Amino acid sequence: MKLLRLCAAVLAVLASLAAQAEPVVPANDEQVIEVLPALNGNRAEERRMRREWSANPSDVGKSVALARRYLDQARSEGDPRRAGLALAALQAWPDLTQAPDEVLLMAATIEQYLHDFERAALHLERLVKRQPDQAQAWLTLATVRRVQGRYAQSDAACDALLPLIPLYAQACRAENQGLRGDFDGARDALTQLVRQVRGDADSRNWLLTTLAETQARAGRVSDAETAYRLALAARRDAYTLMSYADFLIVQNRPADALELLKDEPRNDAMLLRLAIAGTLAKAPQAARDAREMRERMRLANERPDARNAHAREQAMFALWVDASPERAWRLARINVKHQREPLDLMVLAQAARATGEPRAIAEADALRQEMDLHDRRLDASL
Repeated sequence: MKLLRLCAAVLAVLASLAAQAEPVVPANDEQVIEVLPALNGNRAEERRMRREWSANPSDVGKSVALARRYLDQARSEGDPRRAGLALAALQAWPDLTQAPDEVLLMAATIEQYLHDFERAALHLERLVKRQPDQAQAWLTLATVRRVQGRYAQSDAACDALLPLIPLYAQACRAENQGLRGDFDGARDALTQLVRQVRGDADSRNWLLTTLAETQARAGRVSDAETAYRLALAARRDAYTLMSYADFLIVQNRPADALELLKDEPRNDAMLLRLAIAGTLAKAPQAARDAREMRERMRLANERPDARNAHAREQAMFALWVDASPERAWRLARINVKHQREPLDLMVLAQAARATGEPRAIAEADALRQEMDLHDRRLDASL
């Protein structure tokens, strides 16, 4: 989710549920239950922040700073347990409707990361009623409503940004414009905005990635690839890498996707793409990557409602790795109940087509029309 990702970087704020599995009781003091990944940043600094928060967990500044640190780790490491720690840092406000503005914004940002989109949107809407000039809240709300396929509500949030941060408001509107099928208008607007941010690597990466995705939906393969490469030249960003890899896989270039991701950290999102691309390319390491991803999904599904939160990823795996279109279709249908980005509709459409069931294809097409989503790749799948 590009707007949220950029918002975090520029305004200093883009998984699975924070709920934990049943605790494991060690048999003795020497037993290692699990080794957590190394924390990003200075460990001593983190311990200091946690000590200060523990001494006064109702201090707004300390709670939000600690939650932000954990959320940044969750994003960079692909470890949703860090998002659970981020929520725990806000435990002094069990009723978020009564929480201070900074806490409410951070909680909504964490909820968005955990795919609890409707709860995040409701908290953001409450916040902007209190504070209409809260740019970060409007920007995140625009993203959440777009992810839900609610383009009119996303437009309204984009428009509220115009007097606050005009460049982001214009980019926000342009992305929605492209989703509705005005590919030329969106391309021209985004290209103009890219020219305005020549020295800003983060903004340039975000805008060029948005442009690349718009060009891909328009069926302009060469232009999309050029934009992706320029985006990565500006800043090598995990979201852009995954979006580019998805583009290459859809273009039947899995070997290129493997080459793109081969040296990246093997978090869940990256490993999923490696397993898919490797399987399609019949790469030597494909079986190993598929086994590892399958085990990660098995463990994730032990958490309550995790299958619903990550049905997209599991549908992609079922469709392209396990070659199980019926299971992929069931999972994709669960996913689009709450998450409706173009990739979600693509997975739904391709799973429907793979089942060979006309009713499934008709259902996917009806949802696309209901949303008014325009994507030439979907046209080819339905």
